[in-house]
Amino acid sequence: MNKPTPVALLPLVLFLTLFVGSGLWYQSQGVDFAFYQIQAPVAILPALVLAILLGRGVLNARIETFMKGVGDPTIITMVLIYLLAGAFASVAKAIGGVDATVNFGLSIIPPSFILPGIFVITAFVATSMGTSMGTIAAIAPIAIGVAETTDLPMLTTLGAVVGGAMFGDNLSIISDTTIAATRTQGCDMRDKFRMNFKIALPAALLVLVWLFFQGSQAHVGDLADYNIWLVLPYLAVLVLAVVGVNVLLVLFAGIVIAGVIGLVSMGNYSVAGLSQDIYAGFTGMQEIMILSLLIGGLGGLMKSQGGLAWIVQTIESISRRFGAQDGSRKAGELSISASVAITNLCTANNTVAILINGSVAKDIATRYGVDPRRSASLLDIFSCVIQGLIPYGAQILLASSLAGISPLELISHVQYSWILALVALLSIALNWPKVKPV
Repeated sequence: MNKPTPVALLPLVLFLTLFVGSGLWYQSQGVDFAFYQIQAPVAILPALVLAILLGRGVLNARIETFMKGVGDPTIITMVLIYLLAGAFASVAKAIGGVDATVNFGLSIIPPSFILPGIFVITAFVATSMGTSMGTIAAIAPIAIGVAETTDLPMLTTLGAVVGGAMFGDNLSIISDTTIAATRTQGCDMRDKFRMNFKIALPAALLVLVWLFFQGSQAHVGDLADYNIWLVLPYLAVLVLAVVGVNVLLVLFAGIVIAGVIGLVSMGNYSVAGLSQDIYAGFTGMQEIMILSLLIGGLGGLMKSQGGLAWIVQTIESISRRFGAQDGSRKAGELSISASVAITNLCTANNTVAILINGSVAKDIATRYGVDPRRSASLLDIFSCVIQGLIPYGAQILLASSLAGISPLELISHVQYSWILALVALLSIALNWPKVKPV
């Protein structure tokens, strides 16, 4: 591990400049699909070259560091979720499951409550299963079908899905972010949940009001007849997710159930057709799968070269400077929040960001008198805020890929993440909610 240095972060700056900058430039020129002119997996290649050149030691060792980042278990898990989610969405759509589920849902939910309903359902599922990725994989295809049927804005509808997923990821007691935050800060999960909930609930209520007015003009025409059995794959996925089955098994079971229903109920559906639909789902996830692998490698290089350590060290230095002047809890809480947020921008992984900042956050919390329940809550909140807003993060990439839209366009419509950030900052400024002694 090299000493902390900001130079190690230059590859990320280069990637964002190429990815975001090219999209904005093409957009200013009136080019259609501006943000797809230079694909993200291509824009990251110069950044990877720069990261390898900035490294020290023999070239093979630097490449090995990159490969370890690519092969990180978290990255591989995300890739498998991408593949299975794509296959499930493809098979379910091919057998008519999406249309049946959409028509079923629209028949029981009043039009003006569709968007709030999507948010609430997504939040419930994510809280129950503890993973935003699995939740988005299960709910997004249905939400896309609802948006197309009701003429609701696609970006707003998907923003509700991602926002609900991040709400659940942030609060769930079985989420890896909750486990990482509570373990590093030394507090109980239920205590962190209570502290976290007092901040997340107001943000969620504001989002529900906003979604109600955004969807109040939703128009539902004559609904087509639907086969209730075609809804079963989605119901099975939701039930299995809620009872705590591993997300990979949940999605695989969804594929099997959808495939069996298609083979039984559709006379012209064959095993060969099922195979082609599964493979089509795989290929549809190609872009985000490649980008996630390369992001993992880039993160590994930046970490080994001292880039992430520099972020943590700099935030800690700033917090000490502020603390010497006023010694307030606000300085400590802002330092904890800023450190995990900036680290998450670089790693595109909220759990990793919490683990990297865990020991530093605990030290800052001790020096500034920040309750461990509070520091754990802030670590989880601000890592999830950033994770739900970065266009190269797994959640945004999965949702945008399923809908065929630009991830850069989607991030501005994830209202929950933006509002949660504002509510959390207000809670720091107002020293609210009050922390009762244990």
